[in-house]
Amino acid sequence: MRKHFSAHIEQLIDQHDDIVFVTGDLGYNALENLGVKMGNRFINAGVAEQNMIGVAAGMASQGYRVICYSIAPFIVYRCLEQIRNDLCFHNMPVYLVGNGGGYGYGIMGSSHHAIEDIACLSGLPNIRCYVPAFVEDMHVCLDEMFARRAPAYFRLGLGKKMPEYLSIRDFGAAGTENQKSELTIVAQSPVANNLVAALNGHPFKDRVELFIVNKMPVHQLPGELSASIARTKNVLTIEEHISIGGLGSAVSLLVNENSLPINKFISLHAEGYPNGLIGSQSYHQQISGLDEENISRIINSYF
Repeated sequence: MRKHFSAHIEQLIDQHDDIVFVTGDLGYNALENLGVKMGNRFINAGVAEQNMIGVAAGMASQGYRVICYSIAPFIVYRCLEQIRNDLCFHNMPVYLVGNGGGYGYGIMGSSHHAIEDIACLSGLPNIRCYVPAFVEDMHVCLDEMFARRAPAYFRLGLGKKMPEYLSIRDFGAAGTENQKSELTIVAQSPVANNLVAALNGHPFKDRVELFIVNKMPVHQLPGELSASIARTKNVLTIEEHISIGGLGSAVSLLVNENSLPINKFISLHAEGYPNGLIGSQSYHQQISGLDEENISRIINSYF
């Protein structure tokens, strides 16, 4: 998804001369095209992420839209005070791009994982978090982010092509309405690709309605999602993020606020490091029950 991101930014800078790109000494083999094209509007701020946010806020105050790029844990956790004070309180159009959200950096360990990033940021004023699952909704998210001109966090991962039975929506993507559905699945981030794989050839695929949510925080349930939950009364949420402050907790709160009757609600989410071991992204997904096999098993449990 990184190269698709870079190509899309290249298109945007052809159309706008107020975009500045600042990297925290990262992005090799993905951003060189931007460095060549943007000239002195492409800045390597070095390994000084907090300073990078302050510099970006200063440029944004002078009318620029600024992209700050690093790996997700470095641009979120290391810079949280600067994000809150310099960007969010002043509503600055600075776009934080964090590569490798969730367990994306695998064997590099917990210091390089970002499984609490949405919880940290989505409660701050004025900011919106974008968590695309597929290449197609990544493009939509980028266009919305730049048009919005407000603080944003863009979480990059290993997204794939969106399956043909889904189509883009304001909130992300969804399939067609199915009056015979018995289960509503709500997913976020590229871990949705494990869900897509689990559904391929699944005996209950035609009795499931699928929704992909790519923006946080979620202040209200989209109408078609609310209608699906009311109809099926069964919900499964899937995210590569801890349960607190993520998709599952947001959906659960809104279900309760709207007094929607529920028979069964399961949240699959990042479980942290229950056995104290570190491995690849797929290993951590498996430990958390976010792998294709376990998702298929959980779906079966609803029928």
